[in-house]
Amino acid sequence: MGKFDGVLLASDFDDTLYNSSLEVSRADYQALAYFTREGGTFTVATGRAYPTFAPFASIAPINAPVILSNGSALYDFQAGRMVYETFLPRRVQEDIQQVARDIPEIGFEAYHNDQIYAYQPNEVTQHHITRARATYLEVPIGEIPLPWSKVILQQNNTILRRVQAYMLERWAEHYEVIFSNPVLLELTRKGSNKGGMVRYLAGLLGIADKNIYCVGDNQNDIPMLAISAIPFAPANCAPEVRDWGGRIVASCDEGCIAQIVEILDGIY
Repeated sequence: MGKFDGVLLASDFDDTLYNSSLEVSRADYQALAYFTREGGTFTVATGRAYPTFAPFASIAPINAPVILSNGSALYDFQAGRMVYETFLPRRVQEDIQQVARDIPEIGFEAYHNDQIYAYQPNEVTQHHITRARATYLEVPIGEIPLPWSKVILQQNNTILRRVQAYMLERWAEHYEVIFSNPVLLELTRKGSNKGGMVRYLAGLLGIADKNIYCVGDNQNDIPMLAISAIPFAPANCAPEVRDWGGRIVASCDEGCIAQIVEILDGIY
């Protein structure tokens, strides 16, 4: 029996656990090793899909299925199997074609199985793919095979905010349309978000709501912060998270995860 038995800690990946030096700090790794050694359950809840997170699955002492694609997938890397997955409605192909006609500057990545397909890739796409150590196929929208687990719309923030407003005005009942950083706008099936999947995972593991803790830095993390006993946010978080009311801890470069484990150490 450990002091953290029955406690779940879920962390966003980029700019939270994974810092600006493109690594998990030694302090954060050691803190998580202590947390899991004492019976705690640690996982990552990321906007990354399977092909863009798989190279990093062993970068931290993760001991539970990982929440991928902004909450549309739950994958057990230890067992090598998909636990649960949702998909965008088939209408997404036609809807995205309409977005591309009306806002022609847009580019995006669509995720089908373990393959990334790109339409009109731009500098954001190239940076995202390089950072994720992934590859893509560039094809016309109508030739991208269905179903899609998620789409990442990519451009500058001004254009993406137009896209977000455009889609929510027309199709809010079909999609989650949420930023994972200022130049990545994530599209998943309505109801598929990090908060819902963290709660689903907690249910599978028999973890009580009062023992769920989450940390994240951007708009797409707010659904899981909303179910967290203490909603943690690193000091480098987006203004939307700070304004929402997350409890601010150290930045991703200053050991935010280690500080959270220290806080939990004082609670349990």
